[in-house]
Amino acid sequence: MTFVDIIDDNNLVDDNTKNMLIELLECAAKYENIDTNITEMSLSFVSKEEIQEINRDYRGKDIPTDVISFALNDEVEDEINIIGLEDEFNSLGDIIICVDIAHEQAQEYNHSFDREIGFLAVHGFLHLLGYDHMNDKDEKEMFGKQEAILEKFGLRR
Repeated sequence: MTFVDIIDDNNLVDDNTKNMLIELLECAAKYENIDTNITEMSLSFVSKEEIQEINRDYRGKDIPTDVISFALNDEVEDEINIIGLEDEFNSLGDIIICVDIAHEQAQEYNHSFDREIGFLAVHGFLHLLGYDHMNDKDEKEMFGKQEAILEKFGLRR
């Protein structure tokens, strides 16, 4: 079992970048005290067309976006709590990154593709853990964690 399951059906990302992202997400997990021996998640790479379809179907927004996260541990109203499984295997969810937009944003922000796709992966990972940026306080916390993880890993702007 591996912590990060990579899905790249169209070979959009090279193996070196995939390996870097696995190491980065392991660093992020360590930063957040996540036990990667009993936790898993998936990281998928898609085109603009694919992410627009996903964004439309699941979020009601018919536009492409850079990253989407589907957290499996989100609490849902009226959900039954399962007691006694706290130490069992944990699936965090799925992160989907649009490689086309990652390339565009790397150019726009004048940094490397690895920095941009790393930023998107960490951003998605923090969403899987329940962090959000819907208000100034939460945004400051989440973005601060993103930058701290990227800095610790060595992915600077």
